[in-house]
Amino acid sequence: MAGRFLSLFKPIARVLPEVKLPERRVRFNEKIFWTGLILIIFLVMSEVPLYGIQASALGQLEALRIIFASTRGTLMELGIGPIVTAGLILQLLAGSNMIECDMGNAEDRSLFTSASKVLTIVLTGVQAAAYIVGGMYGTLPGTTAVIVFLQLLGAGVVVLLMDELVQKGWGFGSGVSLFIMAGVAKTVFWDAFSPAPAVGQSGAYGLFVQLGGSVGNSTLLSGLWLRQYVNTTGALVSSNPTLLGFVATIISFFVIIYMEGVRIELPLSYAGYKGYRSRYPIKLLYVSNLPVIFASALFANVYFFSQLFWSMSGQPLPGVNPWLDILGQFKNTGTSTSPTITPVGGIVYYVTAPSSWTSVAQAPWQALGYLGILVVFCVIFSLTWLEVGGIGPSNVAQQLMDAGMQIPGYRRSGRAIESILKRYIPAVTVVGGILVGILAGLSDFFGVFGTGIGILLSVGIIYQYYETLMQERAAEMYPAFRRLFGE
Repeated sequence: MAGRFLSLFKPIARVLPEVKLPERRVRFNEKIFWTGLILIIFLVMSEVPLYGIQASALGQLEALRIIFASTRGTLMELGIGPIVTAGLILQLLAGSNMIECDMGNAEDRSLFTSASKVLTIVLTGVQAAAYIVGGMYGTLPGTTAVIVFLQLLGAGVVVLLMDELVQKGWGFGSGVSLFIMAGVAKTVFWDAFSPAPAVGQSGAYGLFVQLGGSVGNSTLLSGLWLRQYVNTTGALVSSNPTLLGFVATIISFFVIIYMEGVRIELPLSYAGYKGYRSRYPIKLLYVSNLPVIFASALFANVYFFSQLFWSMSGQPLPGVNPWLDILGQFKNTGTSTSPTITPVGGIVYYVTAPSSWTSVAQAPWQALGYLGILVVFCVIFSLTWLEVGGIGPSNVAQQLMDAGMQIPGYRRSGRAIESILKRYIPAVTVVGGILVGILAGLSDFFGVFGTGIGILLSVGIIYQYYETLMQERAAEMYPAFRRLFGE
């Protein structure tokens, strides 16, 4: 029976746009087609500019945009941010029992999905309005502002439906994972092979294009290790893709793959079948990459709202408004129609990662603050997700008991299994959260292609897609395997 909160969405659920569940088994080639089509639409939307926005009047948040599949100044301006934020809010409310929701009940699951869609649409509208009011696109006339708002709202609904189409079985995995992976891959490719001129320079932005030009001109390659652009005052404006970042990307990739494979395996036996043994794996990344996503969502919202409040307060100088000084101090080096806003102090300054080793050398305290805050929140979100996600020792012990399993040498009791799991799961969760935070932060400091968090998420998503594709292919070729996969 649905709780009071979810019951509020019954009337709204009837008018919400919806993708129907497939009435038959979708074949492997069909899923490939729909997944590919959704990916193409996403990439096209990432290149279509918003009507009424100047090309130079684009937003900031470049590193966080990659994680949320956002492309500045295009229909994918908001990316999957509203979907992730809405899902996070409802999952936390349901996991903490602030709202009644039984995921084993079909009606509750349907209403929970409807609530998530409504909240996503609301957040899309709120963020779109805040971008416009907060001056993210500079000063816009009234009519243009309305047109931009409608474009962002419509694009948000399209992204929501594309994610729903993939999740309901027409494609593989989820749209959110697909968009993150595509966004990171596009950024990595652009960092490596973009022929466009670098900011303020005549050379190409892409590392390997610039590398080819340097070899052809017999230019020293030492300058490619730390490529950067400084203005006339000597301040670092931007850092281009570097050889150091490329090497760090390769190292990060293999380190993440290794971490994905590290696990502790607890021996299990079936109570009803003597001599039949199994193992329960407890991975080092027990809660996967969720803590990084949650921390990124938190940092993005801190950045977004602090910049919004700063803009709505008339862009005061530091020292004028003490509350804004604590939350975030910004500096606008652009114009009213082409703003270039960067954080220079407050909390927002320390939740923004330096994107190159040169930036770290210029602002070491910012780097240390960012790394410390990222690690702390990764640990907090890791421990929180144990209970919210239903993967804590007590929940796992109950699941093993329901499956008729026990640990050899111990009597068949949920309390006994739980006591064993408590020795490993909390410790592994904390260690995994610390390692994920450190790896993501350090990768950013070395300027990896696609950002450290983006590479971390992409490797996990690719691994999940590999398992899903192999499972789907096996079920397609050998129908008897479907029972093993729960289909």
